[in-house]
Amino acid sequence: MVDFEYKSRYDVLDLEKIVALLRSERGCPWDREQTHESIRRNFLEEAYEAVEAIDNKDPAHLLEELGDVLIQIVFHARIEEEQGSFNFGDVADAICKKLIYRHPHVFGDVKAENSDEVMLNWDQLKRAEKGQPTTASAMDSVASSLPALWRAEKIQDKAKKVGFDWPDVSGALEKVFEEADELKEAVQSGEGVEEELGDLLFAAVNVARFAGVDPEDALHAACVKFAGRFKYVEQEAARLGRELKDMTLEEMDRLYTEAKGL
Repeated sequence: MVDFEYKSRYDVLDLEKIVALLRSERGCPWDREQTHESIRRNFLEEAYEAVEAIDNKDPAHLLEELGDVLIQIVFHARIEEEQGSFNFGDVADAICKKLIYRHPHVFGDVKAENSDEVMLNWDQLKRAEKGQPTTASAMDSVASSLPALWRAEKIQDKAKKVGFDWPDVSGALEKVFEEADELKEAVQSGEGVEEELGDLLFAAVNVARFAGVDPEDALHAACVKFAGRFKYVEQEAARLGRELKDMTLEEMDRLYTEAKGL
């Protein structure tokens, strides 16, 4: 047993010490064995759980989940510190410098009258900082690990900044219909289905962007809606003494249409 003073309140320095202890020879075998790759999924899961707390407007849950996200950051920093690369203090230093650099309207003499001007300055500074001389290079920098719908949205937004965009949503909508027809042809021929499906999804994201709708939120809502309607179908079938596997598609679709009307 390793002694560690119990206190009524801890801070980030204490968290660093605890993680360092867990990773040490005197600590926990599981913690000591972990790598960036082995806990990569943990990082994503904790971030999503924090977002769920935000969606549920649950401050107590958010406090807990932000702590789970924070320990992931400290843990990854500790792994690098053991390898002699950087430590958590370097992480904090880097983000402080980035925030000051990218807010010259706050920490410098640059003028920004509104959020649009702030974002324009931010994007220009970011590209200069990361050495992205072209829009294509900025697109390449969009993380491939992002959910695909968000990645599409960010890439489209970068094209918009240089004027490569429809003047209004009507052009984006027409593209959806065009891509849907091409997907239909691909399905019928059995060739290029994945490519054409991707083009259709990309076009749909464009419409979402014009409408100011988060495509991930929209698809999530559609999943929830479908599951709710299917639950009704299942319950109604049971009430009628039927099992879904013994019903025709037309019969199930009739119940599904009823669910849509509720």
